[in-house]
Amino acid sequence: MCESSSMLELAILGFLADGPLHGYQLRRRIAHLSGHARPVSDGSLYPAINRLVNAGLLDRRAEPGASAAQRHVLSMTADGRTELLRRLRDADGLDISDSTRYFTVLAFLSQLPDTADQHAVLRRRLEFLQQPASFFHDGERPLRAEDTGDPYRRGMLTIARATSHAERTWLREVLG
Repeated sequence: MCESSSMLELAILGFLADGPLHGYQLRRRIAHLSGHARPVSDGSLYPAINRLVNAGLLDRRAEPGASAAQRHVLSMTADGRTELLRRLRDADGLDISDSTRYFTVLAFLSQLPDTADQHAVLRRRLEFLQQPASFFHDGERPLRAEDTGDPYRRGMLTIARATSHAERTWLREVLG
């Protein structure tokens, strides 16, 4: 399974943890979470839903629609809840280092009932953010905003540093 479908499945399970939704409602919520840069197509959403239904993680039932067409309501099964909690608890690797993937995990992290499990995920993110990083390197050394004459690269590095600082501050506050 590709990494993006894994995050799509996590978002589906996460939103359905709050209660049953029609496919259209689910698609809108996922689109709002992922933003306009990564729209969710029917060609990716419905196969992901079908995989989750076939795996016994979701239930799908038909109900009458406003017109003659039926609408399908999706709800999470007990196995789906277990899988959601497992995926959140075990978030690591790209789920921690890739900002978009991490924000998907973060959006549903409160579903984990154990604060210690939530904090373990946050500590993995904080450890990642504390490693030296840059978009650009000068030999083996990460390039800092002050080191480049290119105004656009300087902008990227300045924004990234500010964002990373703000996130590390927030993580330390939450973790106490």
